[in-house]
Amino acid sequence: MARIAWLNGDYLPLADARISPLDRGFLFADGIYEVTAVLDGRLVDSAAHLARLQRSAGEIGLCLPVTFDELEAIERELIRRNGLDQGTTYLQLTRGTAAERDFHADDDLAPTLFLYTQAKDIIGNPAARTGVAVVTTPDLRWARRDIKSVSLLAQVLAKQVAHDAGAFEAWLVEDGHVTEGSSSSALILTADGALVTRPNSHAILPGCTRAAVQVLAEQHGLRWEERLFTVEEALMAREAMLTSASNFVLPIISIDGHAIGDGRPGPVAERLRGVYIETARAQN
Repeated sequence: MARIAWLNGDYLPLADARISPLDRGFLFADGIYEVTAVLDGRLVDSAAHLARLQRSAGEIGLCLPVTFDELEAIERELIRRNGLDQGTTYLQLTRGTAAERDFHADDDLAPTLFLYTQAKDIIGNPAARTGVAVVTTPDLRWARRDIKSVSLLAQVLAKQVAHDAGAFEAWLVEDGHVTEGSSSSALILTADGALVTRPNSHAILPGCTRAAVQVLAEQHGLRWEERLFTVEEALMAREAMLTSASNFVLPIISIDGHAIGDGRPGPVAERLRGVYIETARAQN
């Protein structure tokens, strides 16, 4: 079965989707994107992802060409047409296509909106059982990391560092403190039982999955702290974990080759992953 995408108002085979080489997303990375998990054929944390999309669009002066209801309807139809049970929907919005390459964009450009789906066994991911390794690398990104920009070169380079080291993810470091993962939020569990993550600011992307995990953590009696933490503190943590739409919650068993805790997935990470999945299924 051919995979179906949606581009500027039309459903069509993904292989047939065409965007102009003069699109500003291609020429200038002048656009934003959003990724939403799909579980049991239904969207997970959709309202939070749409709110973040709208915020990112507003921060770069873009208007969504369709309503939230229309966007969700498109995503659900793509899920149906692609027979998707588990995976993600991907949405990209750019400023559109101009007649010539020019840093200044005309005000009357029609934005480009593109959506498609990717299948992934999120529940059966073996990394949830084994845990994952992380390496640290300098944070080379621009100053507005709170915008989910399609400009991802620094993240691509960080992922390459992780791949070359045989790790799953790279944690980005600035002034000795962990900001976040190259495509995930970073959390540690301290010796005194606090679940620590960096506070939202221009320095990090506000994670939708992280926000949902915070609610669940507090409901289950965990102390949540938002503050900066160093690589050294992370190495001494009882547990470490990452959150993202495409992975939910994954335990981290090593950082830069140093075992975290006893080098096995920690019970808090496993518990949070379990209750997150239960809650997501109960809400759909």
